[in-house]
Amino acid sequence: MRWSQRRVYILVLLDVFLVNLALGLAMWLRFEGAVPPKVIDGALRLAIPFTVVRISCFYAFGLYNRLWQYASTGEILSIVRAVTLGSLLNVSLAYFLMERDGFPLPRSVFVFAWLLEVFFVGGIRFCWRLYRDYVLKTTVLLEGKPVLIVGAGDAGVAVAREMKNHFGQHRQPVGFVDDDPQKQGMQLMGLRVLGGRDDIPRLVYDCAVEEIIIAMPSVSGRVVRELVEICQSTGVRLKTLPGMYELIDGKVTLNQIRDVHVEDILGRDPVQVDLESIAGYLAGKVVLITGAGGSIGSELCRQVARFAPVKLILLEYSENNVYDIHQELEDINDKLDMVPVVADIKDATAIDEVFRKYRPQVIFHAAAHKHVPLMETNPAEALNNNILGSWCVARIAHKYRAEAFILISTDKAVNPTSIMGASKRVAEMVVQEISCTSQTRFAAVRFGNVIDSKGSVVPLFRKQIARGGPVTVTHAEMIRYFMTIPEAAQLVIQAGAMACGGEVFTLDMGEPVKIVDLARSMIRLSGFEPDEDIKIVYSGIRSGEKLYEELFTAEEEVSATRHQRIYVGKLKGVDTAALEALLIKLRQPGWYADKEEVIASLRSLIPAFRVDKQELWGVSETVRDAVKSALQEKPTREARGLLVSDEKPQLAQSG
Repeated sequence: MRWSQRRVYILVLLDVFLVNLALGLAMWLRFEGAVPPKVIDGALRLAIPFTVVRISCFYAFGLYNRLWQYASTGEILSIVRAVTLGSLLNVSLAYFLMERDGFPLPRSVFVFAWLLEVFFVGGIRFCWRLYRDYVLKTTVLLEGKPVLIVGAGDAGVAVAREMKNHFGQHRQPVGFVDDDPQKQGMQLMGLRVLGGRDDIPRLVYDCAVEEIIIAMPSVSGRVVRELVEICQSTGVRLKTLPGMYELIDGKVTLNQIRDVHVEDILGRDPVQVDLESIAGYLAGKVVLITGAGGSIGSELCRQVARFAPVKLILLEYSENNVYDIHQELEDINDKLDMVPVVADIKDATAIDEVFRKYRPQVIFHAAAHKHVPLMETNPAEALNNNILGSWCVARIAHKYRAEAFILISTDKAVNPTSIMGASKRVAEMVVQEISCTSQTRFAAVRFGNVIDSKGSVVPLFRKQIARGGPVTVTHAEMIRYFMTIPEAAQLVIQAGAMACGGEVFTLDMGEPVKIVDLARSMIRLSGFEPDEDIKIVYSGIRSGEKLYEELFTAEEEVSATRHQRIYVGKLKGVDTAALEALLIKLRQPGWYADKEEVIASLRSLIPAFRVDKQELWGVSETVRDAVKSALQEKPTREARGLLVSDEKPQLAQSG
């Protein structure tokens, strides 16, 4: 016989005994110990039918198929319901027998019996819960490692409960830490709130703590950074719960507890998106994402797929990248209609064919060259891809009357000092100008560095730490904004829902982070000590880099939006003649320019453009003036004509 069957039989026998014990005690209490013989005789005659009714009710309410070591208020209610129904049936049975046989049984006996049965039946079951929690666990917990939980909120209590119920042999919670003075000294789950964050080093020593768990998934990155610094000074192992945007189902288990990642100390409040507005412009629509295999493009694909587009077009120049994201999405949702397209955004014929065939209604233009040093050594390619490519896709979106076109820009486009940043700034101008005469809602979205994106400093630091250092930082005062890839993608999609035409949306990047502080934090999170175990060396600012990035230019009119994490700016007027002249040059077959001409071309649109503080890579006044003069020649068609035209003008290359 299996233990589960033996367990049921044991509980039934116990209940038989307890039901009859409750009836006997009820009579004894009613008659204060002097029970009349007639009442005893009547009770004996009722004992068997009473017992059968009670056990049947207990079985019907599932009291024999529950794990009572995990009993809670739900089980108490089931016991009360089962005993109450049994009492009502037994009262009916007793009155039926009394009318027929004429023996007395006071009503108060049934009331006393009801109370005693709830106490006995519930008590015998909850005794196992108490024995498990306070006898068995005390013995087992002594073997687990002492753990201090930071955060005495819902998440902290859930962690403590999970630890006690399932992982007691591995971890022993010694108490909570919380800065709320009203919680300090109080008890939760039998554990005291021992103090605030400043008490952590003392508590680690006094309680011999071996592990600290930060159970505060919704706090800001600044708070997490401060906690991490305090906890790391103790030398014990540090773990955390994932952020709220990762806790989809709201449940907390020890399997979700993980080591602290760099995303935790750089993260901010969880992103709240307006699902109704997003679904309104994506659901049932044909969506095109360029650069679909890149860091941002692939995450946009994942996020857009959640909103049930009728078709998702994955446009990418790298066949390997588009294959990877297509396979990933297919594994997740095989019902999603996807079209992987390998094409170059500068190829107007190929892009036009995609639009003609699939008629995309919403376009996210993420395809771009974004690596600053690489574009300094390949300046012509930066202009070709980032300016000409953006113009090509935007113009064709206008031609086929798409509903919305969102350009993924960068904070490096603000007061740019790099060719990459300047090229993205001109791409914003292209979008703005086309928006002036188009029914399509054109907009751009700017944000800073994205953690773990290709070319980001974070994966570079990880590689350098993994091989033992040194970690290279360009400058001790270098500052950057950071956000996670999913967060950036969600805010880009949200901005698309708010676009009316011509706006430049900027995402709230939170507090800027010094790159050297980021390097030190990553070294400590890897279990090493900066400058002792792993050296930090300064390599010097690279071509085109700034010490800090900006989010808006001084000329832009910045205002808030209905979303607290998104701001909107209106670009000032663009020199249309210079922009059209540059586009004419870029469209010439086989166009190529050296760095001097590229810089001069960009200056015709961004007069304050500087690659560095010196006079720009040795560009001579003669060459620069000649190129600028050629670019500012009056275009052969009226203002903005080229921006939306299909014609292919021939213009002799100047300068």
